[in-house]
Amino acid sequence: ICTRSGNEDEFRDMVIRCNNVGVRVYVDAVINHMCGGGSGAGTSSTCGSYYNPGNRDFPAVPFSGWDFNDGKCKTGSGEIENYNDAYQVRDCRLVGLLDLALEKDYVRSKIAEYLNHLIDIGVAGFRIDASKHMWPGDIKAVLDRLHDLNKTWFP
Repeated sequence: ICTRSGNEDEFRDMVIRCNNVGVRVYVDAVINHMCGGGSGAGTSSTCGSYYNPGNRDFPAVPFSGWDFNDGKCKTGSGEIENYNDAYQVRDCRLVGLLDLALEKDYVRSKIAEYLNHLIDIGVAGFRIDASKHMWPGDIKAVLDRLHDLNKTWFP
């Protein structure tokens, strides 16, 4: 956990302090997309880890080319061209963002691992960003892997 707003220790401290006074923390979770496919490789990510979207290399996760929907989208551009087509909305890129293959067990497990870490810290729940861009069964498969909420604050 590393953002412009702080690091994991600071987040953990905030969650603990909030929960101790009855303020619940909900995470806005982006679980379907990575960075834009056209950005360059480097370490300019928020946390400074190396990534190369051109060859789908995200070693800090790790995700590779096997973990994205490339080739699954049936449009010529690889982008959503018709928002009335559920297959395009769920299998193609949204504004150039690399689209994770949520039907794959490995991708589901990495996402669940991240969300479980947040649950163990003490978050009360999640808002799943861009959920209309994911198949409902894939979302369910991730959510089914989640831990119960932290019993310190949620008995």
